[in-house]
Amino acid sequence: MDLGMDIVRNRASYLLVLPAMIYTFIFGYMTYPYMLVAFQRFNYKKGIFNGEWVGFHNFEFFFRSNKAFTITFNTIFLNVLFIVFGTLTALAISLVLNELRKKLFLKLSQSVMLFPHFISWIVISYVLYAFFSMDMGIINQILNKLGLPSVNWYTEPTVWPVILTLMHVWKGAGMSAVIYLATITGIDDTLYEAAQIDGANRWQMCLRITIPLMMPTVIILTLLSIGKIMYGDFGMIYALVGDNGTLYQTTDIIDTYVFRSLRQVGDPSEAMAVGLFQSAVGFVLVFGTNLLTRKYFRDGALY
Repeated sequence: MDLGMDIVRNRASYLLVLPAMIYTFIFGYMTYPYMLVAFQRFNYKKGIFNGEWVGFHNFEFFFRSNKAFTITFNTIFLNVLFIVFGTLTALAISLVLNELRKKLFLKLSQSVMLFPHFISWIVISYVLYAFFSMDMGIINQILNKLGLPSVNWYTEPTVWPVILTLMHVWKGAGMSAVIYLATITGIDDTLYEAAQIDGANRWQMCLRITIPLMMPTVIILTLLSIGKIMYGDFGMIYALVGDNGTLYQTTDIIDTYVFRSLRQVGDPSEAMAVGLFQSAVGFVLVFGTNLLTRKYFRDGALY
């Protein structure tokens, strides 16, 4: 009864959240029964409840592959790089923007840093090629001006974790910085006024007030990112690397591997098995990280 009265009283708020609730229900909770497909030999005619039960046979598709360790390591390693450098860069940007006093320059800076977020990875792949192509790439032209030989970057797998990290940070740090900047604007101004009266400079206020009060938001966003650490950015990797087998050693992730395999095999059961494995590992990582966070930094825990 209380819920019904609350809905009537705040019907505009519930109406705003209704599309998100419907989306979550359809693409979240209604997909749970499809996890059965991971343990079946799926048949489109029989459906998900009448398929032939094969146990953990579909998981062998991934775990018995000679590339299982490499692509799992690449997925985790690249995501760790993205989380660490993406978070640090976004924090630095938000702290710098917070110190700007010219509103026109502040708005211009925010717009410039947000712009890459809305660019397609396909477009970025052509921009990247303009920098790293063998013949006309800007990087090779600079090397040649310095008397150094050209490098075929698209056959050098060791440098691509760095390139992918730079691209990921360049594209996403601006949007993350907006979230952190919103956190900063929510900090009570009286704290800064009291610190200023005590003789603290801007750097000391940043270290003693701003950064500590931002930590709960940073930790919560990091926990959410850790939950997806087994899911690689398929759009980015496939757009920038594609089917370049020379670079698979350091860039091939679970998502791209499964995509290539299903393109040849076409078995949805095997795809669901890998997806369930990714979800299970993500759940364990979020639960474990949240447990440690709740123990040592309770304000930053999700629950």
